[in-house]
Amino acid sequence: MEVTGDGLERDDDFLAVCADAGIDFAFYRYVFYGEENGKMMSTATLVTFIVYLAGMLAIGLFFYRMTSNLSDYVLGGRSLGPGVAALSAGASDMSGWLLLGLPGAAYVSGFSAVWICIGLSAGAYLNWQFVARRLRAYTEVSRNSITIPDYLENRFRDHSKMLRVISAFVILLFFTFYASSGMVAGGKLFENSFGLQYEAALWIGAIVIISYTFLGGFLAVSWTDFVQGILMFIALLIVPIAAISEVGGWSEAVDKVGSIKPDGLDVFAGTTAIGIISSMAWGLGYFGQPHIITRFMALRSTRDVPMARLIGMVWMIAGLFGAIFTGFAGIAYFADTPLKDSETVFMDFSSLLFNPWISGILLAAILSAIMSTIDSQLLVSSSAVAEDFYKAVFRKGAGEKELVWVGRISVIVIALIAIILAMNPESSVLDLVSYAWGGFGAAFGPVIILSLFWKRMTRNGALAGLISGAATVVIWEKLKGGIFDLYEIVPGFLVCTAAIIIFSLASSSPDKEIEEEFEKAKASSFD
Repeated sequence: MEVTGDGLERDDDFLAVCADAGIDFAFYRYVFYGEENGKMMSTATLVTFIVYLAGMLAIGLFFYRMTSNLSDYVLGGRSLGPGVAALSAGASDMSGWLLLGLPGAAYVSGFSAVWICIGLSAGAYLNWQFVARRLRAYTEVSRNSITIPDYLENRFRDHSKMLRVISAFVILLFFTFYASSGMVAGGKLFENSFGLQYEAALWIGAIVIISYTFLGGFLAVSWTDFVQGILMFIALLIVPIAAISEVGGWSEAVDKVGSIKPDGLDVFAGTTAIGIISSMAWGLGYFGQPHIITRFMALRSTRDVPMARLIGMVWMIAGLFGAIFTGFAGIAYFADTPLKDSETVFMDFSSLLFNPWISGILLAAILSAIMSTIDSQLLVSSSAVAEDFYKAVFRKGAGEKELVWVGRISVIVIALIAIILAMNPESSVLDLVSYAWGGFGAAFGPVIILSLFWKRMTRNGALAGLISGAATVVIWEKLKGGIFDLYEIVPGFLVCTAAIIIFSLASSSPDKEIEEEFEKAKASSFD
């Protein structure tokens, strides 16, 4: 070990690791310490993170006092305004995938990554346009349902509890993988920013997220997501602009990418019909994501939907293309020292192009993206345990305080399982998100849509759709090659839809009470 002129220790073994990664010691000093400021970058980033995390915990503590029953804990008393609903839905939707996975995909493939953005934008708009208003009205009309399994049971008058229990099981299954993807992203962030061991980084991020979700429930999650959504939006505007400017402007960036990776300028490069359909099909997932559509249920009124839709779509489109341009600029900027992990391109730009304090804020934006999704997933999962397993099956007379504490304990248990799944540092954020997103979209998407728009749908149809959609995703994902390269959400969505129609038509028509409630919900959605 030797000490360099600026007081930094220089370890030969560490230098060897850097060399293997294509990074020299000077580059390491610049990223983690700053060329001009000694250890200022590390200190500034740490201080920024501490202030940010303290703010999130403060929100959790504030809403702890406002959470007195299960409805408050899992749905916030249906009190969200359009701005909070839109940004919390967007932030919980995008996760670390928006600042890690998508820029990484654009860094690897160039503009061909745009197909996912197109599919997601279309799916999100249609979700706000057709599902939001109907679901907000129907869940209130149908015995004030506060969870998706609760809504499905009430909508179809399922006294057997099978629909509630199976839908809650599907939620827990796929959210465990989804939350795990967020844990992986958090681990990569702390590992990359502070040089921590991956496992230690994983635990630090998890503890903070668990803490404020445990305390404040839905309102804490929604308001922290609102703040995090603003931070993500700013970061996704600043970073690509700075990155493109650093390589000489847009024309220069295009020229450099064209010389380094000619296919990076072609949106069809390396794609196939199956690949484009698979990317566009991400949009189908929106209709069945419990952590997103519960924001629709929590709106204070159906009249807030148009404004929420406008805010949400502006935020989303700007964010998606900001992520694409960040990865695209990375192709030119890191041409001489290619990144070992493509999913760190946003982090590397944040560290290299900005002063330590701004860098800390931008890295906090990544943590925002991660936290805003995991907290929503943990909350929906805990509500499934408390409302749909514990209360519905095991302890029907449970009091509100008891159910809130069951939900809080569930947050801890589910998070621990997700952490165990995330222990592999080689896990891909995009792959984990893709699997969970497809599972929810295929299992719940057609069920939610048809339950809102088809009066003839029955309990048997809903049950068949849930089971067949989820099973198709699980099975299809295990098969590789040829047609099986198609994103599993596509066959899952089609199988689920077919099963709903077939089993509904094969069943007796719904009771008059159900049909009258359907018409009432339809009318209420336009009040």
